[in-house]
Amino acid sequence: MKPVNIYAFADEASPMIKGQVAAMLRNHLQGLEIRGVDDVNVSDISLAKAKEVRKVLDDAGLITWSIGSPIGKIMIDGDHKTHIEKFRRTLEIAETLGAKNIRLFSYYIKEGEDPTQYKNAVMDRMAELLSYGKDFSVRLCHENEKGIYGDNATRCKELLDSFPNLYGIFDPANFVQCGQNTLEAWALLKDRIFYMHIKDAQADGTVVPAGYGEGHLPEILSDFIARGGKDMTVEPHLQAFSGLQNLEQPKEDRKLGGQFHFKDHDESFDMACQSLRTVLSNIK
Repeated sequence: MKPVNIYAFADEASPMIKGQVAAMLRNHLQGLEIRGVDDVNVSDISLAKAKEVRKVLDDAGLITWSIGSPIGKIMIDGDHKTHIEKFRRTLEIAETLGAKNIRLFSYYIKEGEDPTQYKNAVMDRMAELLSYGKDFSVRLCHENEKGIYGDNATRCKELLDSFPNLYGIFDPANFVQCGQNTLEAWALLKDRIFYMHIKDAQADGTVVPAGYGEGHLPEILSDFIARGGKDMTVEPHLQAFSGLQNLEQPKEDRKLGGQFHFKDHDESFDMACQSLRTVLSNIK
């Protein structure tokens, strides 16, 4: 198998950066997709704090691969002006941390409404984000997510086709939770996927370790790697963790771990990393 780079949302092991570093090192990861740091969302930390975090990571031989930002994770009719200010700060934080990627979303749609009626508003807001991002050495990467405009493969492709400078993140579990067949999604999106988020889910939406769900991770990762893909981020979601309540719409019924039970966050984080390596070990 070709070499790959594995990163993680290590705030699922510990809310504190030192605990995150320990979790990454014992699992032999290359670095961090930073989301929560010392119990604060990365988009809300100061530049001084970002410099402090970068030194900790540099000293450990780790990188910040991506900023796991909440940008675009507001209602489509929300306060976009304030959100743009948060995005501008996030760009500066990314630069300070040395991150080359920022994960973002394409806005929540009101439950029960047809997302297509918001197409123009979504496109306008995404264009504005990309316009601000062009002055920074960073890739803006769209993740499929439950309840947002780009929650299925067709609308993800629409976004990626509309913005050639927008990169794709493929999250199998999120597609499963939206009722989207992941192999069909991969066939439609594979030419535009820059990196992977590694989590799996069962048919009822329960998040489970890679290879234990309906996400078809072995097949998709095999093709991803064969096509030259090499970067992936472990996102366990096997236990509730600090900050989880801020990641999804409040009404979301979270199903985490399924038949798997863990004594603490370190154990569930390690299981998520180990299950990915098991999947990868079976790829030729």
